[in-house]
Amino acid sequence: MFSVGVRSCVGPVVRRPANFRLASTLVFLEANKDGKVAQSSLSALSAAEQLGNPIKALLAGSNSTEAAKQLKLTVGASLVDQIIVANNEVYDNYLPEAVTPLCLELLKEKEFSHFVVASSAVGKNLLPRVGALLDYQPICDVTKIVDPTTFVRPIYAGNALATVQCTQEKKLVSVRASSFPACSAGSFDAPTLEAPQVEIAELGVAWESENLVKSARPDLGSAAKVVSGGRGLKNKETFDKLITPLADSLSAAIGATRAAVDSGFCENSLQIGQTGKVIAPDLYIGVGVSGAIQHLAGMKDSKVIVAINNDQEAPIFQVADFGLVGDLNEIVPELTKKLTK
Repeated sequence: MFSVGVRSCVGPVVRRPANFRLASTLVFLEANKDGKVAQSSLSALSAAEQLGNPIKALLAGSNSTEAAKQLKLTVGASLVDQIIVANNEVYDNYLPEAVTPLCLELLKEKEFSHFVVASSAVGKNLLPRVGALLDYQPICDVTKIVDPTTFVRPIYAGNALATVQCTQEKKLVSVRASSFPACSAGSFDAPTLEAPQVEIAELGVAWESENLVKSARPDLGSAAKVVSGGRGLKNKETFDKLITPLADSLSAAIGATRAAVDSGFCENSLQIGQTGKVIAPDLYIGVGVSGAIQHLAGMKDSKVIVAINNDQEAPIFQVADFGLVGDLNEIVPELTKKLTK
């Protein structure tokens, strides 16, 4: 991996020192129906603190007041000086056609120099719309904040890192959750204010339903341990037979390559890679994973990488900390047995 310097100069603006003193960061936070803020949003909040500006956190939806209470009681975020809540069911499910006008109304304030979201499905829907309507270029999938105007982001499927300097008056940033730790446990005291009322035109879209996968396993995006299966497992029966017991023995989340997902070994939500989820667990075990560049882009930041494959020339061994070469049907059951003991 190498770094390249890229300078982003969309609409350069000369800012007076007074504007820097008044700068604030607006962070959009996602919360579930129980009022718990998403792990990816806590990472976005942690990233926003690195900018050094006072932070205003935005919560939207009918559960936003409860989410604000839980946030203040469970999260150590000293730079948050205000929580803005938009208590309206129209923002439930975060349809971007509804949330975008709310963000635009807030970002009209000159005090906001940065707008930060998590690089989640919601963030990826929201940020481009905000950027287009404000006529600003978003900086997406940031993995490192150098200073308030300079950011590092992956390009070319993660094979290179671009250092981007942004001279826009407002920096619109999405951050890769796996690259920033979630805010630590704690509490803070900040006033909660109601968001301005925004007139929302007829959306033209409607939320029909959702089919959520319920599991006792850790969430793949935030799990400390992940066991991933690839095309080398041949079929769904072998995937379930080998991957599930191994993951159970480690209390780990289950993931998969795109090839495994496309072959029907498991559901789409378990896909890891450039077009799936990007993870950085403490332990990643790849079983029958060859190590295609698209998959490596989603897991190469793992602390410890273990590869199990019968092909000793598989690319994944180039990034693995530990490798086992041999028959999966013999190695994995034996490993599971020893871990269970």
